[in-house]
Amino acid sequence: MTATPATSMTPTADGRPEMEGEVFWPAPEVVQHTIVPDWDALAQRADHDLEGFWAEQARELDWYTPWDKVLDESNKPFFKWFTGAKVNIVYNCLDRYMHTAIRNQVALIWEGEKGDSREISYAALNREVCRFANVLKGLGVAKGDRVTIYMGRVPEIAVAMLACAKLGAIHSVVYGGFSVDALAGRIDDSQSRLAITCDGAFLNGKIVQLKQIMDEALTRCPSIEHVVVVKRTGAGVAMQSGRDLWYHDLMADPAISDVCPTEVMDAEDPLYILYTSGTTGEPKAIVHTHGGYMVGIYATLKMVFDLHPEDRWWCAADPGWVTGHSYIVYSPLLNAATSLMYEGAPAFPQPDRWWALIEKYRISILYTAPTAIRGLMRFGDDWPGRHDLSSLRLLGTVGEPINPEAWKWYHRVIGHERCPIMDTWWQTETGMFMITPTPVVGLKPGSGTRPFFGLRAEILDEAGNPVPDGEEGYLVLLRPWPAMLRTVYQDPDRYVRQYWGRYPGKYVTGDSAKRDRDGYYWVIGRVDDVIKVSGYRLGTAEIESALVSHPAVAEAATIGLPHDVKGTAIHAYCILRQGETPSDALAAELREHVGRHMGPIAKPEAITFVDKLPKTRSGKIMRRVLKARALGLPEGDISTLEE
Repeated sequence: MTATPATSMTPTADGRPEMEGEVFWPAPEVVQHTIVPDWDALAQRADHDLEGFWAEQARELDWYTPWDKVLDESNKPFFKWFTGAKVNIVYNCLDRYMHTAIRNQVALIWEGEKGDSREISYAALNREVCRFANVLKGLGVAKGDRVTIYMGRVPEIAVAMLACAKLGAIHSVVYGGFSVDALAGRIDDSQSRLAITCDGAFLNGKIVQLKQIMDEALTRCPSIEHVVVVKRTGAGVAMQSGRDLWYHDLMADPAISDVCPTEVMDAEDPLYILYTSGTTGEPKAIVHTHGGYMVGIYATLKMVFDLHPEDRWWCAADPGWVTGHSYIVYSPLLNAATSLMYEGAPAFPQPDRWWALIEKYRISILYTAPTAIRGLMRFGDDWPGRHDLSSLRLLGTVGEPINPEAWKWYHRVIGHERCPIMDTWWQTETGMFMITPTPVVGLKPGSGTRPFFGLRAEILDEAGNPVPDGEEGYLVLLRPWPAMLRTVYQDPDRYVRQYWGRYPGKYVTGDSAKRDRDGYYWVIGRVDDVIKVSGYRLGTAEIESALVSHPAVAEAATIGLPHDVKGTAIHAYCILRQGETPSDALAAELREHVGRHMGPIAKPEAITFVDKLPKTRSGKIMRRVLKARALGLPEGDISTLEE
């Protein structure tokens, strides 16, 4: 890929449109072998015939009974997809391969933090899912029951999710490591009958005491009848007689069959609930369904990451987040892919652990979060330089806007300037990629490019009017999509109020963004992460990108604090790269550096050097926590905060 500065849309000598800013174009060989070689042609077709496009994708999957209607808009905003169809996502993940050569293909490669590993074929995974589904049946789990899963990154978490879905039970995965309060609240809200956990999990050389946290949470959760415990660490744990059962003992019972029929589900039946925290209020349980969600994640992974049978896919997230649900557990199986799951942290025991895994398993596509990229960038170029990363052909990012400096490092050092970066914007609520490139388009560092095929987005001002290109506003989505949330579990009013109430008929993402004259979208961050200084709206992500572009800064977070003159003043918190020393002189230099990049209005009022930032366990900086601490106010819901 080569960087091409461009200023207008007139074609260049090679036929590419000339665009503003720095653009990285794919090499010709990348374009020649892609599933979608012509982005514009498919985009126009999908925009013209939304239902036809999604029906085409759905027909690539198997259905017990076909749909009567692709999209039912009769009860907006409670949209329904593939109404009348009967399906089960697990049938498409596993059952349909059992009489094909795919049954012998590796479905999942797993490596533990300590270096232990497993390779699990599609046939072996299907066998384990069937056995565990029969175990769950024997424990009284039936269609519609909720099951809470609280585990580390081990293959059994995927088995548990798939086994629940196979029976038509609704899984509620809680990230392994959430606090007692967070876990108890989620179990109680879902009224789960059964919980699945591990004795513990390995992370950064330590044991996360999952069973112990579960035990404490269950003192407040009378709905739980049984707890199934996977033995991972071997650490001694208390087992309550009659309630707690060892996974491996249950699975070894000779009376348990390797065969289990897959429940026939309506396309609109719930598949899972997943809790997501807002800046205020209680966490909300997002509901995703079997049919539309399946089609959305299948198509987006296939097209955005150009997934071929020979690829080895690594989504380096946790199954406990929506990224893990959609792009670790379900869609790689829907696409008959081979994927990697790694238990541990990126830099343990050394900062090259990820690069060693890519070399060892010949990973061809890596999908991770900007916070991980910045964290590894901090250790310099030498660690990845020790490994053969030539198997990589595509890279991806997820979770938050990526600053251009980190994008370019990822592209240059990890992708060796030949791997296009798929910078994806989406949410727990959307279920699938929403604003994203594909490998054939020109890429601008920091931009997610354009909405996925068939989608439409808009940038609005406070009053709901579209803003001119180049100006920031509220990002909204104008059309329904198959993988969209259907409601907030047991709270439909909150669903309408939160997502459709502000601008009737338009889905409010809660994010601030701008669109450039080439139609590329730049997500700035949560609306709450926009600072208004002297009447100017400044995105925290932009200021942070300016700070991180300084060679001394590894990571930064900015917040707005009250100011007598400006109304709000910018305060920055910076983590320095190894070898750099905090000083007043460096703080002054950074203020000037931001001023040069963004103008004097964006200069931070103060810069504080810190060793770490408050983040969610999925890696997002919790700026509201920084603000609450600075003002001496309550920190609100911090159930997603890292320890």
